[in-house]
Amino acid sequence: MRHTVTVGPDYELWVEERGDADAPPLLLIMGANYSGMAWPESFVERLTSRYRVIRYDHRDTGRSSRAFDVAPYTIADLAEDAVAVLDALDVDSAHVVGMSLGGVLVQLLLLDHPERLRSATVFATSALGGAAPESGELPGPDPRILSLWQRMGEQRDPADELAWRVEHWRMLNGDVLPFDPEEFRDLEQRLAEHSGTHVADTAHARAEVGGLDRAAELSAVTTPTLVIEAPADPVNPPPHAEHLEAVIAGSHRITVPGMGHALSSAVLEPLAEAILRHTAAVDRDS
Repeated sequence: MRHTVTVGPDYELWVEERGDADAPPLLLIMGANYSGMAWPESFVERLTSRYRVIRYDHRDTGRSSRAFDVAPYTIADLAEDAVAVLDALDVDSAHVVGMSLGGVLVQLLLLDHPERLRSATVFATSALGGAAPESGELPGPDPRILSLWQRMGEQRDPADELAWRVEHWRMLNGDVLPFDPEEFRDLEQRLAEHSGTHVADTAHARAEVGGLDRAAELSAVTTPTLVIEAPADPVNPPPHAEHLEAVIAGSHRITVPGMGHALSSAVLEPLAEAILRHTAAVDRDS
């Protein structure tokens, strides 16, 4: 079932829910500049074996409104959008899973709306700012990724844009697991068909990031939280996940071997299984 959710005078969000309507809800929050359709179909189907799975397109992605140039917003506003989605679907609380920027948004939800989260799962992400590890600064993205990001948003024809995006996924996949360019070419073609354009979504890179220095507050979190470590992640490499586990009270960490910053077919089953184990344990204890 698909919905349109209004989140202000300038924005409407495309929302989809799958699975048994009477099952516990599970909300998926995708990373920056990608729509909810970036969650692979087989992964979503695996989760629907137990949950009512909800995914949505962020502002300025997919079929949601694109209005950043006339109605700019903050990264924190994107977290509030997740609450608006739950409200619109009459969901009091849900298991919430966030990847990359989605993991940052989940942390904001843990702080500002803990009553709306049955559990939290975050991966391929970093902790909110404001608390560096005692051993020193956390590592930044691979320089190769930073170099490629300099070309994000350049005007390209559809074929060249597709080639750029596949190369982007190749780097995000990391240097451990095999990379199948056809898998990600098919993904990007589905995303372009869904959104109706091949033009890159870059609004999130321009959104205001103020007010995110809240890592110290995470020590008071009581929501059961799973941190999934992606050891080959070139964007948030180790020890980002270890640091995140340390700052979120009561969290625990598991590792998906070889995983990078991409949802390749090789990681989908262990990733889904880890989420299902975590959420099932929370459901049993509640």
